[in-house]
Amino acid sequence: MSVTFALAAPAAAHASVQPIAASVYAMTPGRLGASMAALIGLTGLVIGGLALARARRTDTGTGTARSRALVALVASPISVALGGLVVATADGGLGTGNGLGGGIVAVLVGLIGTVLGGLALARSRRTAVAADRPTG
Repeated sequence: MSVTFALAAPAAAHASVQPIAASVYAMTPGRLGASMAALIGLTGLVIGGLALARARRTDTGTGTARSRALVALVASPISVALGGLVVATADGGLGTGNGLGGGIVAVLVGLIGTVLGGLALARSRRTAVAADRPTG
């Protein structure tokens, strides 16, 4: 048995060296970061969905569908980046208090919000171009 292994074995066996999972109700920094990322992503998803629902309607010059699509295209990638950061820096698995589950949810919600915002922006441009064409 080598000297390094003999010295490391008692430290690994000691209970204080082992990581302890956080309480279910504790708000750890990882959980807080993942929750904020998920809320930003949810905001982008809802705004992108509203913009997509209203992109086909005739716009009266206010540009609400286009501005909502742009807001969704700003908020959703922020959610993807923050959620990815939480996932990349999580030390343990699910249930350890590092925010891994919330980070994964934030990435998924952010991706969906980005797609909805992009579709809404494309449809609002198409509607604006069609409105500018002369009829008859």
